[in-house]
Amino acid sequence: MFIRPYEHQDVESVVQLMADLGYPTNIEALNARMEKIASIESCFTFVAVRDGQAVGLIGCRDIFYYEEDGMVIQISLLVTKQSEQGSGIGTALVAYIEQWARERGAIALYLTSGIKESRKKAHAFYEARGFDITGYRFVKKLTVHN
Repeated sequence: MFIRPYEHQDVESVVQLMADLGYPTNIEALNARMEKIASIESCFTFVAVRDGQAVGLIGCRDIFYYEEDGMVIQISLLVTKQSEQGSGIGTALVAYIEQWARERGAIALYLTSGIKESRKKAHAFYEARGFDITGYRFVKKLTVHN
């Protein structure tokens, strides 16, 4: 297994990863989404590849604090192929981003994760890798008016 930046040819494997994460999609929708994300200079996507297939995906972005100096990296998505969970892919992706973030001068990594029962395993995964629970996430859905 190796980790590299996301490429267009990964889309079929990533569609499956998104379904494993609980967000089913299709190739056309994901292609459009990934093109938008790739056009944002502060967003980065990496895949863990085994036998030519993406078996893990991590997406992150640069965040600059208002309240203090320094850049942090937000992990906005992390998923491992369901049949590969527990094999070290998620750990490798987080370690890769941690080193990558250090090289970019980031002072911290952070992420948000829902408080649903189904996320408890993910929470334990993050805590085992040195992440601390430091707060709440508040969300307000907006209606888009065209």
